Amino acid sequence: MRLNRMLLSATLVVVALMIQVSVLARLQLPGAVPDLVLLTVVALALVYGHVGGALVGFGAGLLADLAPPADHAAGRYALVLCVVGYAAGLAKPESGRIRSATGPMAVVVAAAIGSTLLYAGVGALVGDTAARHVGIAGLLFSAAVYDLLLAPFTVPFIMALARRAENDPLADSQGTGAGGDVATGWLATGTGLRIGNQRGVLRMRAARSRAARAGRIKGVKRL
Repeated sequence: MRLNRMLLSATLVVVALMIQVSVLARLQLPGAVPDLVLLTVVALALVYGHVGGALVGFGAGLLADLAPPADHAAGRYALVLCVVGYAAGLAKPESGRIRSATGPMAVVVAAAIGSTLLYAGVGALVGDTAARHVGIAGLLFSAAVYDLLLAPFTVPFIMALARRAENDPLADSQGTGAGGDVATGWLATGTGLRIGNQRGVLRMRAARSRAARAGRIKGVKRL
């Protein structure tokens, strides 16, 4: 991952984790807790793709595993968010632009349900049966509803920040070469065409000006 991606992802994940631990976890809502870290991973994966989503998910999950008051084995949520980030990144459109909110919202619901099931499954493998006592059906429903209600206020904003960082002309000076950003290359190509068009217009104007001056000189000679 490039430096601007790493810095932006780390900042967003840390802020999301702080809000989740200090605010959302204290709301005492029935069922699951609104997962702002999950929404951050999903939003970044929709911009960065499956590889970037997996890396962001693993880092975010590992940070959540180590942050208090975590009461589960370290690496458990890192595995969950790594898989979720990879799967969400597969939903990134080829053009990089999402024209409808239906796709991201469907990805959010699938990520909320999938992460809850995967977290409970990994917990069952390591001997954690807390999900059985709470009720897996209630956790799935509440996780999907909470994350879906929170998504319109977070996912578009995070995606906009990530896209702005991707389109930064100072982020990649390689143009469309190996590892270059597609958007940067497109902007560079468009700039070249515009400069070429402007030069052509200036040349045409200069030629017309010279022709007009020549006509005036000939007219003077005739007189």
